[in-house]
Amino acid sequence: MTGSDIGLIGLAVMGENLVLNMESKGFSVSVFNRTVSKVDSFVKGRGAGKKITGCHDLKEFAASLHKPRKAMIMVKAGGAVDETIEQLLEVFESGDIIIDGGNSNYQDTIRRTSYVESKGLLYIGTGVSGGEEGALTGPSIMPGGSPAAWPLVKPVFQAISAKVGSGGESSPCCDWVGENGAGHFVKMVHNGIEYGDMQLICETYDIMKRLLGLSYEEMGNIFEEWNKSELDSYLIEITRDILRYKDADGGPLAEKILDTAGQKGTGKWTGIAALEAGVPLTLIGEAVWARCLSAAKDERVRASAVFAGPKVEIPCDKKMFVDDLRKALYAAKIVSYAQGYLLMREAAKEHKWNLNYGGIALMWRGGCIIRSSFLGKIKEAYDKNPGLENLLLDPFFADVIKNAEASWRRVSAAALTNGVPAPALTSGLSYFDGFRSERLPANLLQAQRDYFGAHTYERTDKKRGEFFHTNWTGKGGTTSASTYTV
Repeated sequence: MTGSDIGLIGLAVMGENLVLNMESKGFSVSVFNRTVSKVDSFVKGRGAGKKITGCHDLKEFAASLHKPRKAMIMVKAGGAVDETIEQLLEVFESGDIIIDGGNSNYQDTIRRTSYVESKGLLYIGTGVSGGEEGALTGPSIMPGGSPAAWPLVKPVFQAISAKVGSGGESSPCCDWVGENGAGHFVKMVHNGIEYGDMQLICETYDIMKRLLGLSYEEMGNIFEEWNKSELDSYLIEITRDILRYKDADGGPLAEKILDTAGQKGTGKWTGIAALEAGVPLTLIGEAVWARCLSAAKDERVRASAVFAGPKVEIPCDKKMFVDDLRKALYAAKIVSYAQGYLLMREAAKEHKWNLNYGGIALMWRGGCIIRSSFLGKIKEAYDKNPGLENLLLDPFFADVIKNAEASWRRVSAAALTNGVPAPALTSGLSYFDGFRSERLPANLLQAQRDYFGAHTYERTDKKRGEFFHTNWTGKGGTTSASTYTV
């Protein structure tokens, strides 16, 4: 067999690092970039002396790959992906595989899978998480698309992915997710959970700083201790490092960073998907809105001069309150993941994906931004009960919530009373309270809808599925919907 094992198009840092990762695992790689000079500089620089073939056009690129060809696209999501697909279709043949490794919208991936398959080729849309470092040393990889393509790319993807395990046994943080857009959907939910995790940590930091008056060094020490607990995770670890990092003048660098957050859209896509599916993704939604609010810096500065806010009352027992914060953060984190998994379950029903929820948790255990020891408990929960309706109903997580509930309420109350914004922490608690309520005030809401729009309602003293309408002005009484035309 002659030719490279796989090709990659798009030599930004992520693309370069994936190529070097592939080559280090024994695979030969062909590379192409729209700006051809980038190809030469990479091959002669970071790729010098390695099994990497630089190509100056896509015809040469196709000829350099052994069949069936495998090409991974690492270009900006959107039109650039469609353009590259069209160019590859001109030089590839039936049975060849096109792989999109960017952060594409899963709906685009559904469309592209169908289109590429109609041309006789195979398509994979895969999430790749872990940033630039993960791409080089081992990312989390979430492939979906044409099932027939998976056996052909599996050896490469599982070789370059992160590995988790102990006792001489390790599992790759990569496995087949499902057909068409499943891989990119799971990556989207991953990113939404990432938004939630980061916002929860930021709120916890803000409460420590504004309510407890802790120094950056003290906060860094707390996060170090937390990273030895059930909160052990990549994001807690880097938060420790960030809080301890000193600027040139010896002060904390984080304090000098402008408080306006950016976003690339995957969190927003997660929220939109949840709204379309009718899934209460409240915590992740609040994390997205918090970034939007942070961007309104000038307005917030003007508002701060108008509204002073309440006088802050520092808790008398700081050590006990820090422990409350740890428990509240953990409980809210569980809610965030529970909501994300609910969204994946609804999407699986709609698109007929057979998602392995425990396997998804395993894929997230290493390499990715949300990697944490906590994910092992999620895998255990779904291994024990693949049909688990909600993560909060798993015995382990139910016990965690019960044990953390009082702390969670104290933290939320303190934040609200003292005017410290904590939208993710408090919305998570509100979701939990709604989820555990046998009866919600939606009965009044349904009456309102029926009053102004004749939308009908069901009754507690009748069987489900039978609807009624009332003339709320007092004329006509209540009528079964079966005899009433809306």
